[in-house]
Amino acid sequence: MHPQLQQIENDMALTYALYPLSSLGKRRIKRCFDIVVSLLFACTLFPILFVVIGIIIKLNSKGPIIFKQERNGKNGKVFKCYKFRSMETDSKQLIRFGHFMRRTHIDEFPQFVNVLKGDMSIVGPRPHMVEHTKEYTALIEEYTVRLLVKPGITGWAQIKGYVGDIHTLEDMKGRVKEDIWYIENWSFLLDLKIILRTTLDLFHKNRRKT
Repeated sequence: MHPQLQQIENDMALTYALYPLSSLGKRRIKRCFDIVVSLLFACTLFPILFVVIGIIIKLNSKGPIIFKQERNGKNGKVFKCYKFRSMETDSKQLIRFGHFMRRTHIDEFPQFVNVLKGDMSIVGPRPHMVEHTKEYTALIEEYTVRLLVKPGITGWAQIKGYVGDIHTLEDMKGRVKEDIWYIENWSFLLDLKIILRTTLDLFHKNRRKT
């Protein structure tokens, strides 16, 4: 594959002429899988989780159950990313149940709605806040390559250990490296592997935070 420059928002990203998800057929396979799994989740477990977690959030703090935050999606498009609110509305302090939600990633379950809307995929690079995208685009040459595909609820970088907040530039470079590897090597079986590993990690709580 030969490198070429591609316009993403206002930045030029070094990418490749061909990568698996540049194929319309492969994107359709991935999208169909996203819709089927997200609909199953939305019609079974999500209503129960919404009621239970919503009650717990309301008992611990005032404010909405769902937290919306602007993040960058495919090609840098800004969208509203949904999460169960884990922090106080008037401060950066976690509510009593917040630490558990963050540790188990329960707070990210509303992002299946983002998947149904087409903003996200089940598997892909994690979406970053708009200000972080601007910051790291200036610091890491290959950063915007990760914007070639839809962001995911989970991803290859996450099962490789890059989970949660990023504290150093080297950690972000590591995450970007894994995200690019995923884009270059995508397959339907790889997505299934990532979903299985994520599920096992949730149950065994073996994720390494960075």
